Amino acid sequence: MSINQEGGGIAAPPLSWRAKLSYGAGDFGFGLTWNMVGAFLLYFYTDVALLPVGVVGTLFLLSRLLDAAFDPLVGLAVDRTRSRWGRVRPYFLFGAVPFGLFCVASFYVPPLDGTGKLLWACVSFVVLGLLYSIVNIPYGALMPMMTVRQDERVQLGSLRAAGTALSVIVATAATMPLVQALGSGDQAQGFLWVAVLMAAVTVLLTLNLFASCREVVPPPVGQQETSLSSIRDMLRNRAWLVVFGFASLNFIRFGAVLSVTAYFAINILKQPWMISILLPAVSGTLLIGSAIAPPFLKRLGMRNGNRVALAAALVLYGVLPFTEAVPALFLTVYILSSILISISMTAIFAMAAEVVDYHEAQFGTRNEGLLAAGVNLSIKIGMALGGAIVAFGLAQAGYDPANVGDDARRMVHILYYAPAMLAIAAQIVCIGFWPERRG
Repeated sequence: MSINQEGGGIAAPPLSWRAKLSYGAGDFGFGLTWNMVGAFLLYFYTDVALLPVGVVGTLFLLSRLLDAAFDPLVGLAVDRTRSRWGRVRPYFLFGAVPFGLFCVASFYVPPLDGTGKLLWACVSFVVLGLLYSIVNIPYGALMPMMTVRQDERVQLGSLRAAGTALSVIVATAATMPLVQALGSGDQAQGFLWVAVLMAAVTVLLTLNLFASCREVVPPPVGQQETSLSSIRDMLRNRAWLVVFGFASLNFIRFGAVLSVTAYFAINILKQPWMISILLPAVSGTLLIGSAIAPPFLKRLGMRNGNRVALAAALVLYGVLPFTEAVPALFLTVYILSSILISISMTAIFAMAAEVVDYHEAQFGTRNEGLLAAGVNLSIKIGMALGGAIVAFGLAQAGYDPANVGDDARRMVHILYYAPAMLAIAAQIVCIGFWPERRG
């Protein structure tokens, strides 16, 4: 398949830097709260709210299965939306505040008994996931609507990756110190106030997307209304299938590492201070990756570039267990592997935009909302599976925060390495099926 839409036949002025920076800042906003959820909600539920770890794992998994049905519906709604604000911007306007409120609710421990607390956790976490779909799927659909120029898409993808990286750095490095500072030793109060602070920033940056980003790429002339049958076409789009699998595997690794790192630093490395270094480096190295990825992938191509970066990262991950006794060496190897992985994380954003072009070439429709929903679903399923793997593993080993035994420590050690290495190896295979863009 040959795609060449450098100009796309659409007479549109170049994007302003305000629009580009606002787009990148949007992912900083979403990532600020979502990465706080990914990195600390399992710990919050088990060690602060004192909920059973096995039940929490089931909650994480079942809520994402609900998303599996909900996300395509949001995508279909986006493609069908026609308003004076456009197709995606109304979702930023009306979804920002509810999403922020439920971010706060997820980190609130109500004065209820165990059953009441569990019910609160279930409702708040499930609704939070649904609201995330309502604001984030339109965000994913926005990039191919803003421009057809490949150089601008690469810029937008890099700025989005940078926004993601900064959100991870802030959310993971600042959360625990802020919890201690704002809670004065009371972790429940500390987490609540940090959630309020980060949710406020998310709401403001989401509203800025509404104010600063415009949709200039119209649907193809004569495009039929997106319907449930469009899902069938999406599943026949080879590029979409590769991105879905590749992103799912990436975020299984990401979700597992985010969820287990606090347990690993405390119980295996015996260095709690490393939490504020290891967690930001999981994705914070995207700041470097977003600068390296464009020339690296342009030279080697999407397939070979990702293969080389991930293979090198896998080798370094295999070395990590042998460096645990020397914190400085462990961190050096870990950060190098994270930089290499960040190249593939940056690639996901650009690949997701190109999926729309492949879809139009194959089926004559763009369906930005539906395709973005599919990619967004892969991220949420991956994160949920990664977190659930950790929760179920800890439950199997009898994890008790008041008395961590040898079985639990061994399980933490396994969970830190095995899911990540298996996911990286599977990504190397998956990217081999990507249809390279020509022309």
